[in-house]
Formats: sequence, structure tokens, C-alpha cells
Amino acid sequence: MTELTVFQKKIRDFLPEIPLRFYEPLAKHTSFRIGGPAEVMAFPQNANQLAQLLKVSALLDCKPAILGAGTNILAPDQGLTGLTICLKDALGGMTVLENGKIRFGAGISMARAASFAAKQGLSGMEFAHGIPGSIGGGIYMNAGAYGGEICQICQEAEVMDMAGNLRTLTHEELGFSYRHSILEEQDLIVVSGTFALTPKPQEEIQGKMQELMERRRASQPLDMPSAGSAFKRPVGGYAAALIEQAGLKGFQVGGAAVSTKHAGFVVNLGDATAADVQALLKQVAEKVYANSGITLTPEVRIW
Repeated sequence: MTELTVFQKKIRDFLPEIPLRFYEPLAKHTSFRIGGPAEVMAFPQNANQLAQLLKVSALLDCKPAILGAGTNILAPDQGLTGLTICLKDALGGMTVLENGKIRFGAGISMARAASFAAKQGLSGMEFAHGIPGSIGGGIYMNAGAYGGEICQICQEAEVMDMAGNLRTLTHEELGFSYRHSILEEQDLIVVSGTFALTPKPQEEIQGKMQELMERRRASQPLDMPSAGSAFKRPVGGYAAALIEQAGLKGFQVGGAAVSTKHAGFVVNLGDATAADVQALLKQVAEKVYANSGITLTPEVRIW
């Protein structure tokens, strides 16, 4: 058995009631299936336990890594020292409010949230049904697809700062822009989000969701590990089209490759490392710039 580090022992002693795993492979918690061991991975069950973890982190002078569903993360091959907090199953709850609003816990998946809204006869989340991430991650990065974005429906978000304090940010205070919110600059964790939706017949909503899901299956490599769109949409074009025009469909570095099904996706062929993916992203961006003069910026969050 591997001997525990001083940090692992301190976390265990401070937080005996919170589930902890030592040297937990990040690859098990990311859709890329890439990433080395986390020194400590904590699995809080609710917001109170999250606050406890953050307070102990501050006491130990450790800034934790916050992991949601892990669908837009490239975790490092060497793993992470210190504390990683996994929120995927921590912050639940779906509450129907007045006037077509629903409050979702940050740990609820986008797909589950969209299905719940459809059952209430509330439209606006159809685009989110096929997005693999969580509500918290969706708000954090203003996730979107097929012309829809979280910023179009998110009215407010309850957030927690690194001291464990809660507050609510309005739509305006969230500072949404393309694949971005102000949360990225302020070290805030989404606890829940309130969405303003529009009444429509349930059959119409579900029909739209089914249509978008079929489009995804037909065009995206959903059967291979990836982190969704590898690059943000650049001004003056579309990443997938630019990559294909540069002749890079199927381009490979190590175990990572540009998908042959959708050039906007980078996939793990089975044994890709984070180094492979980073090298691939860099080379694709360089070749696209040489071919088109357009700069591509990764949408994947590189830890």
C-alpha cells in the first residue's frame, strides 16, 4: 500500500465524514479518458460539505481544482497534487418555480435538465439535451450548441466563493459572452442555476430534442473519447471547416487524432496522453493559420 502524504493525512483527519480517494485516476472522471492520479479527490454530497472542503483548503493553503462532469477538461498526465473536488453527483435538485422558471442544482446533467424541462412543457433547453456536461459547467463556460446558449435562458446563478460563502449573481452580473462567463475570473463555483423558459406543447419540445440528437449522432464521433468541440468558433469561419480545408481530417499525434467524422473534434484513439492532445491542438492551429490566416483557440480547458 502506498504511504499517505502529509497532505492526505491532514485532509482525512479534518474531514472524516466526506468521501475521499487517494491517487484517484483523473482519467476515470474525464470524457477524454486522460489524466494521471489526483493526490486527493473529494466527493462532497451537498453544498455544506463543499463549503467545509473549501474552508479546510484555505486552512492548508491549498487552492483546489474543481471538477464537474469532466467533459471539457484535458487533465495532466502527471496528475494533480493537492485537492481535487468532484462535484458531478454533489449538487442535485430540480425545482419548478413560478412563471416558467426552473432551478437546477449544478451537478445535474444538461441532458437530464433538458428532459425535465420538456416534461414540464417548458421550452428553451432543447439545444442542451445533447451537451454532455453539467449545469454548473454549462453556466461557467456559457455552453451552447445548434444556435442555443446557456446565456439565453439563465436568469441567475447561486455561487460559492473559495471561503465557502454563498451569493446569487444575476444574468447581468454573470457577464456572459461566447463560451465564457465572469466566473472564470472570480474563482466562483456554481451551486445552482435558475432558468427562464417558455411554455410549449411537450410533444413539440421532445420532437425538437430528438431531431437535434439525431443530428449529433449522424455528424459527431459520440462513440469515441473526446471533450466535444476542440476549438472555439473563430471570427470569420468555422473551426471544423477550416481544419478540413487544411487537410487535417484524421491527422494524428500519438494516440490523439482529429476525428474523421467531424474535424472539429479531437478524439482519443485508445492510448492518447495529454501531451499528445496538446501537441495535436498546437499543430492543428499552426497549420490552419498557415492555410487560412485564421487563429484557432482551444475550447478544451487544459489543466
